[in-house]
Amino acid sequence: MIKTVELGQPAVTTKSVVPAIVLTGQVSWDTPSPIAQIKQVFGDEPLSFLTLFVSPMADFPTIVAEARTLFPDTDIATCTTAGEISAAGYDEGKIIALGFPTSGFATTCLLVENIDNLDPLPLIDRITLERVRLQELHPEMTSGFAFLLVDGLSRAEDGLTATISPALRDMPLFGGSAGDGTDFEHTSVALNGKVAQNAAVLTLVRSRYRTQVFSLDHLVPSDNQMVVTAADPGRRIVKTINAEPAAREYARIVGKDPEQLDRLTFASHPVVVRIGGTHHVRAIQQVNSAGELVFFSAIDEGMVLTVAAPQNMVEHLRSKMMGLSVEKKPALILGCDCILRRIEAEQRQITRDLSDVMSSYNVTGFSTYGEQIGALHVNHTMTGVAIYAEED
Repeated sequence: MIKTVELGQPAVTTKSVVPAIVLTGQVSWDTPSPIAQIKQVFGDEPLSFLTLFVSPMADFPTIVAEARTLFPDTDIATCTTAGEISAAGYDEGKIIALGFPTSGFATTCLLVENIDNLDPLPLIDRITLERVRLQELHPEMTSGFAFLLVDGLSRAEDGLTATISPALRDMPLFGGSAGDGTDFEHTSVALNGKVAQNAAVLTLVRSRYRTQVFSLDHLVPSDNQMVVTAADPGRRIVKTINAEPAAREYARIVGKDPEQLDRLTFASHPVVVRIGGTHHVRAIQQVNSAGELVFFSAIDEGMVLTVAAPQNMVEHLRSKMMGLSVEKKPALILGCDCILRRIEAEQRQITRDLSDVMSSYNVTGFSTYGEQIGALHVNHTMTGVAIYAEED
């Protein structure tokens, strides 16, 4: 069964949802031996894969080492977060664990290092071989997906997703960029006890259960457009917009004081770029000391940006969750949710309402510094996979 467990509290509670699909647990970051408590609740069921989303308040290397010791025969992918999504919805100060039993899942994990300087062909060959091997070993598992955890300060997600996506063929990719609360100082990923920066962990998953990868955002493009006229793509910096200083021109277009631009402004007035007939957010991280705009994802000169208007986040999320539940409600949704969505929710005082929606649809995951879907690195979205109780 899925176990949703709050550990390190006066009482431990479990919620039985469906017969054995995924195990989930959550523990406060300051609980002594937190992974030992998670293992106690998970029991002895063999796991193909374990993923941990770790609050930046925790000692990440210690958590990673404890997990490797207690789950020596399981692949363990771990990352730091910009906040967690627990059984209660948006949360902070937690370690979230998801265990995928061997009875329903077969997986393989790859650590990709130096992602800002990839050698594409060996990586593509490596992923292709692992994908084919996994499928040949488990022909009875006809569903699958690829799950990516990336260092959120690497500024290399765009090139990484574009490189690995072709090797995945029909295996849909989603993922999230590791966070550091709202500090933007230190992010990490880890695989099987090895902690790394400027790196990513790619997990290939086959399952006997039906799965559906998705991406959603609540933004509608407006008529307000701007052109990037000078940029530093390598550092994701826009220097000028419409041939004017970037921050000042952006502020003028969205009707804000250029001296008071902050994360709340960027969350409420995101900009999007059209790629292949679909809009994708190019979220702004901050204004630097030179009055330039620093972005979360790829940016370049000549790019046309459109200011987007947000829809009602709560109703939009509820509608999308209902869409994933037309035939059957998912047993679990693993979600990677942009930190800008959380900031916007706090600003609009709808955090509790959004949390209630996520809780009612069994969403578990973490807040990110960016999301991946297919060959794209995006922002201001939730990407994820819905896992259903029926077998394929």
